[in-house]
Amino acid sequence: MSTSPQPPQNPSTPEKQGAEEISWEDALEDLERQKQMIREQASAQAAASAAPETPAAPATAPATPPNLRLILDIPLQVTVELGRRRLLVNDLLQLSQGSVIELSKQIGEPFEVLVNQKPIARGEVVVINDKFGIRITDIISPIERVQQLQ
Repeated sequence: MSTSPQPPQNPSTPEKQGAEEISWEDALEDLERQKQMIREQASAQAAASAAPETPAAPATAPATPPNLRLILDIPLQVTVELGRRRLLVNDLLQLSQGSVIELSKQIGEPFEVLVNQKPIARGEVVVINDKFGIRITDIISPIERVQQLQ
């Protein structure tokens, strides 16, 4: 014979029959539902960790892992490159005030954003409070970055 725990009886106060009162049976049912949800979450996590990793990106960005927090305040050199030009030493020595150096980029071409001399993005120049800025228009994929190294 199975008996469920009964709420303590207080003979001095009559039981209330109001809408805000929760019955002992409701509380036990709620407790069982919560236990079942915890079991389902645990089994889902176990199944996810046992499954091989897929190359698909996660749906949401995970929280910053503790070991990554250690490097978040390391300064990086960010450079926006307008273009490049190779000069002979003789041409370099002939430069003077007012000389113009023709660069490799065409008008309207996106500018390269470099972090520690490595290209990571492309963007367009904008003016913010009388200062230049860059609006990122494209992030360079890891595959592109590897191809640029070769």
